[in-house]
Amino acid sequence: MDEKTVDFSKTVYELCTECPEAAEILAQLGFTDITKPGMLSTAGRFMTIPKGAAMKKIEMKTMERVFLEHGFKLAGRNRVE
Repeated sequence: MDEKTVDFSKTVYELCTECPEAAEILAQLGFTDITKPGMLSTAGRFMTIPKGAAMKKIEMKTMERVFLEHGFKLAGRNRVE
């Protein structure tokens, strides 16, 4: 099985296209708009997880923790210190 990675510098569209499970995780975290028809392919093309987390007032440490709990590795310079 391939290792699941998440790169928070990618757009929500890119992440969810590469790994549909990411869309489910994001929806559970409060990014419910991405489940609406058309939203992923419009707003998702420019929205990144850090931008969306700031809008939804979700700490990036929470985002990291939840993705790690779902078996994802953090790619690149994602980690929040």
